[in-house]
Amino acid sequence: MSKAPRTQNLNELLREILTSRVYEVARETPLDFAPRLSRRFENEIWLKREDQQPVFSFKLRGAYNRMSRLSSAERSRGVIAASAGNHAQGVALSARKLGIRAVIVMPKTTPEIKVEAVRALDAEVILFGDHYSEAQQHCDELAAKRGLIFVHPFDDPLVIAGQGTIGDEILRQRPEELSGIFVPIGGGGLIAGVGAYVKALLPEIKVIGVQPLDADAMYRSVAAGRLVELDHVGLFADGVAVRQVGRHTLPLVQATVDEIVLVSNDEICAAIKDVFDDTRAIVEPAGALAVAGLKSYIERTEVRGRNFVGLLSGANMNFDRLRFVAERAELGEAREALFAVTIPERPGAFREFCAAIGPRVITEFNYRLSGRERAEIFVGMGIQSRDDAHEVQANLNAKGYETIDLTDSEMAKLHVRYMVGGRAQGVRNERLCRFEFPERPGALLRFLDTLGGRWNISLFHYRNHGADFGRVLAAFEVPETDMAAFEGFLAALGYQYQMEDNDEAYGRFLAPLNGQ
Repeated sequence: MSKAPRTQNLNELLREILTSRVYEVARETPLDFAPRLSRRFENEIWLKREDQQPVFSFKLRGAYNRMSRLSSAERSRGVIAASAGNHAQGVALSARKLGIRAVIVMPKTTPEIKVEAVRALDAEVILFGDHYSEAQQHCDELAAKRGLIFVHPFDDPLVIAGQGTIGDEILRQRPEELSGIFVPIGGGGLIAGVGAYVKALLPEIKVIGVQPLDADAMYRSVAAGRLVELDHVGLFADGVAVRQVGRHTLPLVQATVDEIVLVSNDEICAAIKDVFDDTRAIVEPAGALAVAGLKSYIERTEVRGRNFVGLLSGANMNFDRLRFVAERAELGEAREALFAVTIPERPGAFREFCAAIGPRVITEFNYRLSGRERAEIFVGMGIQSRDDAHEVQANLNAKGYETIDLTDSEMAKLHVRYMVGGRAQGVRNERLCRFEFPERPGALLRFLDTLGGRWNISLFHYRNHGADFGRVLAAFEVPETDMAAFEGFLAALGYQYQMEDNDEAYGRFLAPLNGQ
């Protein structure tokens, strides 16, 4: 992708990087070796730890470099920025350090923890609009009305230079024979600064950008040779959710970046887990982008024995997003596959299906009686690779089970897996039980073996969350004449259980429409 850079512009930027004052507020972050990732991908992988900055993000570098160059008259006017996260904190911290009044416009939907973090840095917070674009528009209006200096999050030469100091650190800290540096891209300020510095000193080192598939404004702009504005932008990696990149950043990326890799949200989730496994730190989705792209690049090129750096750009993760990340990490790592499978509707069919699967780990099992001849189940299984998933599907089809791979279905991953069930018709004498059993390999099959096939299972939900105990919600069709035998059977199972026939949630959402 690299083109011959405009020498004068790059020289000016290099001078700004070398004379930057970012270390009055930022710290030089370590370049940490990642042993697990390195062993797994047969390359030496290093992580540039910008998640360890005072505001847990690289953003304060560019914000401070820009604001430190303001004249006394400009400082007296104050600054303003629009942001829902990292840039807001970078501007607020820089303003406090420099004694400048700061106004931050944030969308009303911004999590309270981020709003309070900015207020704690003595900035005035104005909540406006439901989206960033609305907050930015209000920011522009306030800047004009109050005479405030606008601090752009990426499209400003001094902001770009501040971010470029990371390139200087990487080259000083780098291992011998560094082959490539992977950098996340939102608006392009970070990679423009890093790319300009690295290519000026060691042009043989590849600079590779990484963007989400649903927030790829820079990728499209480079491909088109002009600024491209996205109609929609994905918000999962909110730190890089930019509709249009900058007029300053695009030409720098065109001149200094070798390639841009696109990754899915599932791959980002897997990268968050990879970083945690090596560092015990939890980075935000945008912060894990570089690692996701690095992994994708190595798998595609099959390169071995090289040194690569992944830039961890931030760690301002909302705690309530961790559940989603954990759910999707295994999918992104190709360690879990989701299938829709048709099995016969008769007692014992569950157990026969589990036996057909063999020793594989079952991660999820959802079913609700819907007919008397065929049963549709939603099942998750542990796999080793996508090829392994194809083999599972082929084997099940060969054994007579109609099987569809749902692993790439966003609807299945986001919604259907939680909605299998409902108020079935034609279910007779249903009894609902909640079970716990020790979670270990093969535990679900042993549980089904213990249940036997005397009573038809009309509802079944199991999800392996990695806990010590597996939890199953199951319902059985038990005639009144069999109730004594059924209660005795439950008592003899040896598993902790609870009857839930009278639970309010069951009555409202799961109980058969025809009643008991």
